[in-house]
Amino acid sequence: MTPTLFHNVKIFEGTKHKLDPGEVLIEGNRITRVATGRHTLPRDQGWDLVDGGGATLMPGLVNAHCHFTYNNAVSLADITALPVEENLLVTLRNAKTYLDYGFTAVVGMASAKPRLELVVRNAVNKGEFPGPRIRACTPEYTVTGGVGDDSRLDRHVPSIGLVCNGVEEFRRSIREMIREGVDIVKFNNAGDSFTLGRLGGEVNPMTEDEVRTICETTLQLGRRVAAHAHADSGVRQCIRYGVEFINHATFATDATIALLAKHAGKHWVIPAIAARYNTTYEAKDWGITEEVATAIGNKRELVEGCKAMTKMHQAGIRVLPFGDYGFAWLPIGQDCRDLEHMVNLFGMKPWEALRAATAYGGEAWAGASGELLGRVKEGWLADLLLIDGDPLQDLTLLQDQRKITMVMKDGQFHRRPAPVESGRRSKA
Repeated sequence: MTPTLFHNVKIFEGTKHKLDPGEVLIEGNRITRVATGRHTLPRDQGWDLVDGGGATLMPGLVNAHCHFTYNNAVSLADITALPVEENLLVTLRNAKTYLDYGFTAVVGMASAKPRLELVVRNAVNKGEFPGPRIRACTPEYTVTGGVGDDSRLDRHVPSIGLVCNGVEEFRRSIREMIREGVDIVKFNNAGDSFTLGRLGGEVNPMTEDEVRTICETTLQLGRRVAAHAHADSGVRQCIRYGVEFINHATFATDATIALLAKHAGKHWVIPAIAARYNTTYEAKDWGITEEVATAIGNKRELVEGCKAMTKMHQAGIRVLPFGDYGFAWLPIGQDCRDLEHMVNLFGMKPWEALRAATAYGGEAWAGASGELLGRVKEGWLADLLLIDGDPLQDLTLLQDQRKITMVMKDGQFHRRPAPVESGRRSKA
């Protein structure tokens, strides 16, 4: 593979509060040299020289709570009702969409059908279809009456989740899903306002034995664990049993936040706050006015979630953006609105929001594997973006696909930048 040299760029390294002018050399699928300031890298006649025209070179985005099997439907039941063949086509399109928008890695966080995420992961890994790096998840595990179980005594509704009750049902089903090849097992030890008031987010419907069995079985077989954990008791179970991905954590108390801070290196908190924000303020076309959102408890989840995330960020807990996109009023492709939410609702600085979306996201994706992604650094994977402008000054640039002028994954161009016009060349 011909080496690629990016020059005339400003670099967001992934962890710094400012951009540095510099040059970056890619050989194979790795970043092998980085020069900043007045330093330059040697050229070889056979290299592919890419003039960035003063654009920002940054790590690819990492979505650690990705529903890339969802079809922008109005409800979980509507997603479940989509036949698996059509759902596969939706998933393949979504995988390409995420890569188009600069997401070079995603963590699946509940497959709409049992094998969808892992089948698409395998196909992308083989190069058969375009898409980001994928960690494949189970459907979300729930209990009778939990999030995802919409049945009644007189009407069976197929669940988007896997409904189990008792330790033996969970143990057997988890072993089956790990046999099939999933990377992550997710379970719901909290309710959610999406149950339309039936089971609030502060309620934990799972027993201690069920949660312990889920985590012990998964970890024993070498896989990772994620939880839908709005409830304070659910967050504490995540800390107790080694759940890496703690989604929502809306009702975590100050005492629980303090406990989580003591173990901050073991967990990632992903609030998926857009699901609360958009459902409260932007879903009236689908029958959810602000009054309805208040009545079902969604606005309360928004308010309490923002308070909890602000405290967690201040306590040094790693809070990540993205999550729960894939509904009609949270369509896939708008995920980077979360970066603004992290600044406006959680009090982060723009560079901290970008760090969470790149360097922290890369660490979350890699886990114990130790793979190096999410930074512009020698030895790290060449997952890179070119942005027309300075995202540290304007995070909305990442919402506009036209401003993402280049996407590189694993050292190969998914979208190559257009040649730079001479009048736009930077002197930096």
